Amino acid sequence: MSGTGPRENVFATRMALTNTKLRLKGAETGHSLLAKKRDALTTRFRAILRKVDEAKRKMGRVMQLASFSMAEVTYTTGDISYIVQEQAKLATFRVKAKQENVSGVLLPGFDVDRVPGSDFNLTGLGRGGQQVLRAKEVYAKALETLVELASLQTAFTILDEVIRATNRRVNAIEHVIIPRLDNTIKYIMSELDEMDREEFFRLKKVQGKKKRDAAGKAEMQAITDEAEALKRRDAVDEQQEPTADLLSSKDEDVIF
Repeated sequence: MSGTGPRENVFATRMALTNTKLRLKGAETGHSLLAKKRDALTTRFRAILRKVDEAKRKMGRVMQLASFSMAEVTYTTGDISYIVQEQAKLATFRVKAKQENVSGVLLPGFDVDRVPGSDFNLTGLGRGGQQVLRAKEVYAKALETLVELASLQTAFTILDEVIRATNRRVNAIEHVIIPRLDNTIKYIMSELDEMDREEFFRLKKVQGKKKRDAAGKAEMQAITDEAEALKRRDAVDEQQEPTADLLSSKDEDVIF
């Protein structure tokens, strides 16, 4: 029988067939939308992956330059960490959070807000001022690159999880829900066809029985009519037959 395989337990009715077809149409529409969402997220995921790779390479180069700059400062002026910590009053770098909507997925992002000015402009005034200024700019660049990498890495992680969940949903709809609804529709249609054939066979039998009953009644009526016709004909014949008169008749063989 058609409709074999995983299907839903439903009664084979016209209403159930209509509802199942509507559900199948909704499942196909949802599959199409989720597939488009997955493609859009995959495209953005690959773009972010390229940016992450570039940011990591850039981070390596910047941190290398920052290490060399710090070595130059240490060689020229000595340890200035305590001086920087003592003169730092306000943060010159602030990170602002933002959100970006990509196909219904909110991706967090971070921007660097650099405050102009510095709290330790006089650091290295006696010696090593150029090295301190160079190290300051290099570390500022490294911090901006680090924030950019953190933003990309966060978006990369979120997109990876969302793409996996979307793939699971698409595969579930494609390989589980749609085949189950197809099997249910085939099952209902086969049951309805079977019921239609049974109804047609029943009606045919009923019609044949009615025809046989009508033929039997017609035959009985014909026999009855024929019997009545014979009775009427016999009655008419009896009324028309003349009565014999023995006195008025003359027999030639009798002599007297």
